[in-house]
Amino acid sequence: MDTQPTEVIAPQPTDAITREVVDLMANLVALFHREYEEAAAARSLTGAQAKVLALLRRGPMPMRHIAQTLSCEPSNITGIVDRLESRGFVTREADQHDRRVKLVAATEAGSDASEELRESLNFAREPLAALGADERATLRDLLRRMLDGVGPHAPADAAATAPTTPAAPTA
Repeated sequence: MDTQPTEVIAPQPTDAITREVVDLMANLVALFHREYEEAAAARSLTGAQAKVLALLRRGPMPMRHIAQTLSCEPSNITGIVDRLESRGFVTREADQHDRRVKLVAATEAGSDASEELRESLNFAREPLAALGADERATLRDLLRRMLDGVGPHAPADAAATAPTTPAAPTA
């Protein structure tokens, strides 16, 4: 058996601006997560429950898709959905095309809870208020371009799991 040595490609060094942008994005993400978790807790939701409700704003979806989108085990989603269902926030139904597949859908109460949480998030309003409409549009376009380069799941899934505020551009 003839094996060729695997060539290891060293990562390219980053410039100072790239490092600073990464640090600033990390700070923004940390701020978002902290406020998102606090807003969810204020509504007696876990962050994961709030993320499932946010994802369901797109409409009913299979439990497997929810698990893949949130990068967790299907058994975790089952527990999250069980708790949301017991509170009347979601329903489970068999898919019309494949009865083995369970679709999860937000109820009116679940949609209202998700929207209320979304509206309560102030983290993006204040930083984005410092930008004009054209600057916000440019920032949105740049973020979309960055996410488009990541892969097929990044743009839509990021938008679903990271609720935006009315002042924030939607991805």
